Amino acid sequence: MTAPIGRTRARAVDVLSLDAAGTRNALSGTLVAGLADALAASGEDPGVRAVVLTHTGTTFCAGADLRDPPGPDALAGLLRQIVELPKPVLARVTGHVRAGGLGLLAACDIAAASATATFAFTEVRIGVAPALISLPVLPRADPRALARYYLTGERFGPAEAVRLGLLTAAADDVDDALAPVLDGLRRSSPQALAETKRLLTARVLETFDRDAAALTALSARLFASDQAREGMTAFLERRDAAWVV
Repeated sequence: MTAPIGRTRARAVDVLSLDAAGTRNALSGTLVAGLADALAASGEDPGVRAVVLTHTGTTFCAGADLRDPPGPDALAGLLRQIVELPKPVLARVTGHVRAGGLGLLAACDIAAASATATFAFTEVRIGVAPALISLPVLPRADPRALARYYLTGERFGPAEAVRLGLLTAAADDVDDALAPVLDGLRRSSPQALAETKRLLTARVLETFDRDAAALTALSARLFASDQAREGMTAFLERRDAAWVV
């Protein structure tokens, strides 16, 4: 099966597109593996100065594909790969971001979204927790401000995502917002970019080293639970879960 990842290059910047709009770019095993392969190729290519992660369709990423979810180890590995990649990774978002998609966003070094983007940590509504995505999210976001959205699954907009620390910038035209950033990266030494990124991500990687095993186990346990089965079934059947009051 062809991995649903598009790849183009413009002036030393690789643009990787999540290209499974039919499933709202949900994180299936195939998509996660394809993105990991594409990131590895970009990371090893001396002609690549930076990577832009974007999407086709109206959704950047809907979170885990409930019909074909990736294994917890695979998702944790993908998030760490983005953080550790020796090239800056930028998220370019013009649509909706849910659950695991926010993990991708937080793993990126710089993230910009258009005014039409919306965000939500929807895990609690299907009986699980934002466990693995916490590895990049919690070190980079304001924990007090984040608590509301982790606990309620409410939707919020790009201005709030900037306030939380999940986005670098929000703009009517996301490409205009990213243009000076990409210009700066193209003017920067590859060695300097790699070492500067290492400084910036050290605390995030400490979280991976300390918590990845426990959060992987937590994610696996919750997804196998009765409440998760009910929550996922209710979501797929477009009805309220049994616990809604």
